Amino acid sequence: MSEQIFDVLLLIGRPASGKSEIIDFLTHTPLEERRRRFHVGALDVLDDFPLLWAWFEEDDLLSRKFGLPRLHSDEEGYFKQEAFWHLLIERLCLNYQKIVRDHPDYHQTSTALIEFSRGSQHGGYRAAFAHLSPLVLERAAILYVNVSFAESLRKNRKRFNPNRPDSILQHSLSDEKMEKLYRHDDWKELAPDSTGFLQVGGFRVPYAVFENEDDVTTGRTDLLPGRLEEAFSSLWTHYCRR
Repeated sequence: MSEQIFDVLLLIGRPASGKSEIIDFLTHTPLEERRRRFHVGALDVLDDFPLLWAWFEEDDLLSRKFGLPRLHSDEEGYFKQEAFWHLLIERLCLNYQKIVRDHPDYHQTSTALIEFSRGSQHGGYRAAFAHLSPLVLERAAILYVNVSFAESLRKNRKRFNPNRPDSILQHSLSDEKMEKLYRHDDWKELAPDSTGFLQVGGFRVPYAVFENEDDVTTGRTDLLPGRLEEAFSSLWTHYCRR
Protein backbone atom coordinates (compact mmCIF):
# COMPACT_ATOMS: atom_id res chain seq x y z
CA MET A 1 0.00 0.00 0.00
CA SER A 2 1.24 3.48 -0.88
CA GLU A 3 1.10 6.08 1.89
CA GLN A 4 -0.75 8.44 -0.46
CA ILE A 5 -3.24 6.53 -2.60
CA PHE A 6 -6.06 4.00 -2.49
CA ASP A 7 -4.99 0.60 -3.73
CA VAL A 8 -8.45 -0.50 -4.90
CA LEU A 9 -11.44 1.79 -5.23
CA LEU A 10 -14.91 0.36 -5.81
CA LEU A 11 -17.05 2.98 -7.52
CA ILE A 12 -20.69 1.95 -7.41
CA GLY A 13 -24.18 3.43 -7.75
CA ARG A 14 -27.22 3.36 -9.99
CA PRO A 15 -26.85 3.62 -13.79
CA ALA A 16 -26.18 7.19 -14.95
CA SER A 17 -25.58 8.30 -11.36
CA GLY A 18 -22.33 10.00 -12.37
CA LYS A 19 -19.76 7.23 -11.96
CA SER A 20 -18.39 7.44 -15.50
CA GLU A 21 -18.21 11.23 -15.29
CA ILE A 22 -16.22 10.96 -12.04
CA ILE A 23 -13.80 8.58 -13.74
CA ASP A 24 -13.50 10.94 -16.70
CA PHE A 25 -12.78 13.84 -14.33
CA LEU A 26 -10.14 11.89 -12.41
CA THR A 27 -8.53 10.67 -15.63
CA HIS A 28 -8.11 14.25 -16.85
CA THR A 29 -6.81 15.57 -13.52
CA PRO A 30 -3.00 15.84 -13.47
CA LEU A 31 -1.45 12.94 -11.60
CA GLU A 32 0.17 14.90 -8.77
CA GLU A 33 -3.02 16.84 -8.10
CA ARG A 34 -5.03 13.61 -8.26
CA ARG A 35 -2.80 11.98 -5.68
CA ARG A 36 -2.81 15.01 -3.40
CA ARG A 37 -6.51 15.89 -3.50
CA PHE A 38 -8.20 12.55 -4.16
CA HIS A 39 -5.64 9.88 -3.12
CA VAL A 40 -5.88 8.27 -6.55
CA GLY A 41 -2.73 7.26 -8.39
CA ALA A 42 -2.10 6.16 -11.95
CA LEU A 43 -5.49 4.80 -12.85
CA ASP A 44 -6.60 1.45 -14.22
CA VAL A 45 -10.38 1.24 -14.70
CA LEU A 46 -12.02 -2.18 -14.48
CA ASP A 47 -15.63 -1.70 -15.61
CA ASP A 48 -18.11 -4.53 -16.11
CA PHE A 49 -20.06 -2.71 -18.86
CA PRO A 50 -17.61 -3.51 -21.70
CA LEU A 51 -17.67 -7.18 -20.65
CA LEU A 52 -21.47 -7.22 -20.50
CA TRP A 53 -21.80 -5.45 -23.84
CA ALA A 54 -19.41 -7.89 -25.51
CA TRP A 55 -21.63 -10.76 -24.37
CA PHE A 56 -24.68 -9.08 -25.93
CA GLU A 57 -22.81 -8.50 -29.19
CA GLU A 58 -21.61 -12.09 -29.27
CA ASP A 59 -25.14 -13.37 -28.63
CA ASP A 60 -26.46 -11.24 -31.50
CA LEU A 61 -23.77 -12.60 -33.82
CA LEU A 62 -24.42 -16.19 -32.79
CA SER A 63 -28.13 -15.75 -33.43
CA ARG A 64 -28.03 -13.70 -36.66
CA LYS A 65 -24.90 -15.00 -38.37
CA PHE A 66 -24.76 -18.62 -37.26
CA GLY A 67 -28.33 -19.51 -36.31
CA LEU A 68 -27.11 -20.73 -32.92
CA PRO A 69 -28.64 -20.23 -29.45
CA ARG A 70 -27.68 -17.13 -27.52
CA LEU A 71 -25.30 -17.93 -24.67
CA HIS A 72 -25.83 -15.18 -22.11
CA SER A 73 -28.98 -13.21 -22.92
CA ASP A 74 -32.43 -13.72 -24.34
CA GLU A 75 -33.83 -11.88 -27.37
CA GLU A 76 -34.98 -8.99 -25.16
CA GLY A 77 -31.49 -8.49 -23.73
CA TYR A 78 -31.98 -9.93 -20.25
CA PHE A 79 -29.48 -12.38 -18.79
CA LYS A 80 -30.60 -16.00 -18.98
CA GLN A 81 -29.23 -16.67 -15.50
CA GLU A 82 -28.66 -14.48 -12.46
CA ALA A 83 -25.25 -16.09 -12.13
CA PHE A 84 -24.01 -14.04 -15.07
CA TRP A 85 -24.24 -10.88 -12.92
CA HIS A 86 -21.93 -12.54 -10.41
CA LEU A 87 -19.65 -13.85 -13.15
CA LEU A 88 -18.97 -10.27 -14.17
CA ILE A 89 -17.68 -9.52 -10.65
CA GLU A 90 -15.53 -12.64 -10.69
CA ARG A 91 -14.17 -11.56 -14.07
CA LEU A 92 -13.23 -8.10 -12.81
CA CYS A 93 -11.45 -9.65 -9.84
CA LEU A 94 -9.58 -12.01 -12.15
CA ASN A 95 -8.46 -9.11 -14.31
CA TYR A 96 -7.21 -7.31 -11.20
CA GLN A 97 -5.38 -10.45 -10.07
CA LYS A 98 -3.50 -10.55 -13.37
CA ILE A 99 -2.46 -6.91 -13.04
CA VAL A 100 -0.90 -7.34 -9.59
CA ARG A 101 0.62 -10.69 -10.59
CA ASP A 102 2.47 -9.09 -13.47
CA HIS A 103 3.40 -5.91 -11.59
CA PRO A 104 4.46 -6.72 -8.00
CA ASP A 105 5.01 -3.04 -7.12
CA TYR A 106 1.78 -1.95 -8.78
CA HIS A 107 0.24 -0.22 -5.77
CA GLN A 108 3.26 1.93 -5.09
CA THR A 109 2.04 4.15 -7.92
CA SER A 110 -1.35 2.90 -9.11
CA THR A 111 -5.00 2.66 -8.10
CA ALA A 112 -7.30 0.01 -9.56
CA LEU A 113 -10.82 1.39 -9.90
CA ILE A 114 -13.60 -1.19 -10.18
CA GLU A 115 -16.94 0.15 -11.38
CA PHE A 116 -20.36 -1.52 -11.45
CA SER A 117 -24.06 -1.07 -10.69
CA ARG A 118 -26.34 -3.62 -9.06
CA GLY A 119 -30.07 -3.54 -8.45
CA SER A 120 -31.95 -5.64 -5.94
CA GLN A 121 -33.65 -7.57 -8.76
CA HIS A 122 -30.40 -9.39 -9.52
CA GLY A 123 -29.10 -9.72 -5.99
CA GLY A 124 -28.07 -6.18 -5.16
CA TYR A 125 -24.72 -5.14 -3.74
CA ARG A 126 -24.92 -7.76 -1.02
CA ALA A 127 -24.76 -10.53 -3.63
CA ALA A 128 -22.14 -8.71 -5.71
CA PHE A 129 -19.83 -8.13 -2.74
CA ALA A 130 -19.95 -11.85 -1.94
CA HIS A 131 -18.11 -12.45 -5.23
CA LEU A 132 -15.29 -10.00 -4.59
CA SER A 133 -12.03 -11.85 -4.07
CA PRO A 134 -10.01 -11.57 -0.84
CA LEU A 135 -7.25 -10.02 -2.94
CA VAL A 136 -9.60 -7.14 -3.79
CA LEU A 137 -11.31 -6.87 -0.41
CA GLU A 138 -8.12 -6.59 1.63
CA ARG A 139 -7.17 -3.44 -0.29
CA ALA A 140 -10.59 -1.98 -1.14
CA ALA A 141 -12.47 1.19 -0.32
CA ILE A 142 -16.00 1.91 -1.59
CA LEU A 143 -17.39 5.17 -2.95
CA TYR A 144 -21.14 5.00 -3.55
CA VAL A 145 -22.63 7.66 -5.84
CA ASN A 146 -26.07 8.40 -4.44
CA VAL A 147 -28.99 9.46 -6.64
CA SER A 148 -32.68 8.59 -6.53
CA PHE A 149 -34.16 6.22 -9.08
CA ALA A 150 -35.97 9.18 -10.67
CA GLU A 151 -32.67 11.01 -11.18
CA SER A 152 -31.00 7.86 -12.51
CA LEU A 153 -33.83 7.43 -14.98
CA ARG A 154 -33.66 11.08 -16.09
CA LYS A 155 -29.94 11.00 -16.76
CA ASN A 156 -30.13 7.58 -18.39
CA ARG A 157 -32.58 9.01 -20.94
CA LYS A 158 -30.53 12.18 -21.42
CA ARG A 159 -27.22 10.50 -22.19
CA PHE A 160 -28.59 8.07 -24.78
CA ASN A 161 -26.76 8.14 -28.12
CA PRO A 162 -28.28 5.58 -30.53
CA ASN A 163 -25.14 5.73 -32.68
CA ARG A 164 -22.88 4.70 -29.81
CA PRO A 165 -24.73 2.15 -27.65
CA ASP A 166 -21.39 0.67 -26.58
CA SER A 167 -20.01 3.98 -25.29
CA ILE A 168 -19.08 4.26 -21.62
CA LEU A 169 -20.45 7.82 -21.38
CA GLN A 170 -23.37 7.49 -23.83
CA HIS A 171 -24.86 4.03 -23.36
CA SER A 172 -28.39 3.76 -22.03
CA LEU A 173 -31.09 1.30 -21.00
CA SER A 174 -34.76 1.32 -21.92
CA ASP A 175 -37.16 2.64 -19.29
CA GLU A 176 -38.55 -0.88 -18.97
CA LYS A 177 -35.14 -2.35 -18.11
CA MET A 178 -34.34 0.47 -15.75
CA GLU A 179 -37.61 -0.13 -13.91
CA LYS A 180 -37.14 -3.88 -13.70
CA LEU A 181 -33.42 -4.03 -12.94
CA TYR A 182 -32.58 -0.88 -11.01
CA ARG A 183 -35.64 0.70 -9.36
CA HIS A 184 -34.69 -0.93 -6.07
CA ASP A 185 -31.20 -0.66 -4.64
CA ASP A 186 -30.05 -2.30 -1.38
CA TRP A 187 -27.19 0.09 -0.58
CA LYS A 188 -28.89 1.86 2.34
CA GLU A 189 -29.77 -1.49 3.88
CA LEU A 190 -26.07 -2.34 3.90
CA ALA A 191 -24.69 1.10 4.73
CA PRO A 192 -27.18 3.43 6.47
CA ASP A 193 -24.61 6.12 7.29
CA SER A 194 -22.79 8.57 5.03
CA THR A 195 -19.46 6.97 5.86
CA GLY A 196 -18.25 3.97 7.82
CA PHE A 197 -17.24 0.35 7.41
CA LEU A 198 -18.83 -2.74 5.89
CA GLN A 199 -18.00 -6.28 6.92
CA VAL A 200 -17.51 -8.21 3.68
CA GLY A 201 -16.00 -11.66 3.47
CA GLY A 202 -14.18 -11.25 6.76
CA PHE A 203 -12.74 -7.86 5.80
CA ARG A 204 -13.50 -4.42 7.22
CA VAL A 205 -14.07 -2.31 4.11
CA PRO A 206 -14.38 1.50 4.46
CA TYR A 207 -17.05 3.35 2.50
CA ALA A 208 -18.24 6.88 1.83
CA VAL A 209 -21.22 8.31 -0.05
CA PHE A 210 -20.93 10.92 -2.79
CA GLU A 211 -24.23 12.82 -3.00
CA ASN A 212 -25.14 13.65 -6.59
CA GLU A 213 -28.89 14.26 -6.69
CA ASP A 214 -28.15 17.79 -7.91
CA ASP A 215 -25.95 16.37 -10.70
CA VAL A 216 -22.64 18.10 -10.08
CA THR A 217 -21.01 15.57 -12.42
CA THR A 218 -22.69 17.08 -15.49
CA GLY A 219 -24.93 20.00 -14.58
CA ARG A 220 -22.70 21.89 -12.11
CA THR A 221 -19.18 20.70 -12.77
CA ASP A 222 -17.70 23.70 -10.94
CA LEU A 223 -18.86 22.01 -7.72
CA LEU A 224 -17.50 18.58 -8.61
CA PRO A 225 -13.84 18.92 -7.50
CA GLY A 226 -14.67 20.21 -4.03
CA ARG A 227 -17.42 17.71 -3.35
CA LEU A 228 -15.30 14.85 -4.64
CA GLU A 229 -12.36 15.95 -2.52
CA GLU A 230 -14.58 16.05 0.57
CA ALA A 231 -15.90 12.52 -0.06
CA PHE A 232 -12.46 11.11 -0.78
CA SER A 233 -10.99 12.81 2.29
CA SER A 234 -13.55 11.12 4.53
CA LEU A 235 -12.98 7.80 2.79
CA TRP A 236 -9.21 8.13 3.11
CA THR A 237 -9.46 8.74 6.86
CA HIS A 238 -11.36 5.48 7.27
CA TYR A 239 -9.07 3.68 4.83
CA CYS A 240 -6.03 4.50 6.94
CA ARG A 241 -7.80 3.13 10.05
CA ARG A 242 -9.12 -0.09 8.59
